[in-house]
Amino acid sequence: MERTVIAIFREKNQAESAIRSMKENGFDDNEISLLARDEGSETEDREESGFENQNLADGSSVGGVLGGLTGLLAGAGALLIPGIGPVIAAGPLAGALTGVITGGVAGGLIDYGIPEERGEHYEQRVKEGNVLLTIHVSEDMTRKASKILKRNGAQEVETH
Repeated sequence: MERTVIAIFREKNQAESAIRSMKENGFDDNEISLLARDEGSETEDREESGFENQNLADGSSVGGVLGGLTGLLAGAGALLIPGIGPVIAAGPLAGALTGVITGGVAGGLIDYGIPEERGEHYEQRVKEGNVLLTIHVSEDMTRKASKILKRNGAQEVETH
């Protein structure tokens, strides 16, 4: 049975380190997802910056907004999430959030087995500027994934 391990990081470099460590320990990067506010784009400035034309559906990328994070995971792109504003998303979760109009991040996380109330919590954490990282793993790999995330500075780690 597949599980989703979800973690919150305060610093982008911690999430970057966790992703590298996951890959080094044999986790498939196609199962790792990332979501973070795009601190480089203010909602008011999105039309001037061309942000409104960037989305994951057409493969637009975000450049160096999150530094090394965008290079660690394929498919990084920019989205505008209601209630949060501009975000950077990568991995399978990014696809689930493409086109989200209602439900925001919490709605997108339901498909990953995250209960709605926990999804709302994580949405708030991203809104506050934290980085959300998820990984789909087999049940027997959840403990290893959790340890790697905690060792790299995750504030919160849960399995669903």
